[in-house]
Amino acid sequence: MDNEIVNRVANSKLLTIDLEDFYPDGERILLDISDWLFEGIILKEKDFRESLQNHDWTQYKNAYIALACKTDAIIPSWAYLLISTYLSPYAKKVVVGNLELLETSIFQDIINNLDFTVYKDSPVIIKGCSSKPIPETASVMLVEKLVSVAKNIMFGEACSTVPLYKKTR
Repeated sequence: MDNEIVNRVANSKLLTIDLEDFYPDGERILLDISDWLFEGIILKEKDFRESLQNHDWTQYKNAYIALACKTDAIIPSWAYLLISTYLSPYAKKVVVGNLELLETSIFQDIINNLDFTVYKDSPVIIKGCSSKPIPETASVMLVEKLVSVAKNIMFGEACSTVPLYKKTR
């Protein structure tokens, strides 16, 4: 009798997707625009534009930016658009919202650009644990893409998975 220990997981056709592997480098910054408002709540166009012109935008080189206003000011849409004209030469991505929305938007781009043909008719595990801030929505977006190609989809680690989907045909 052969007592050799066989790693069936390593020898299987299981494909693992770890969204952390796709996590892009770059600082994430929540940029509060209330600093450019009169008393933090009133947008005076001339002063606002002057503040933007005098701001050092180079500090956002290769960063991901979430634009927000921490006060209850009413911000016209064009204000965010104007700020983005200053940020676009430097920042990798700009959104209006919080840091979670920013991460979701980053991962939406990543997932939309993945080649899912490699997962065709294969069992796939979406890795569960992560030390980086991967938004839950990213996993949902990933499942949406995998359902059309994968044989089955599981969540967790190879030694302990939760079944999510199994192709029935």
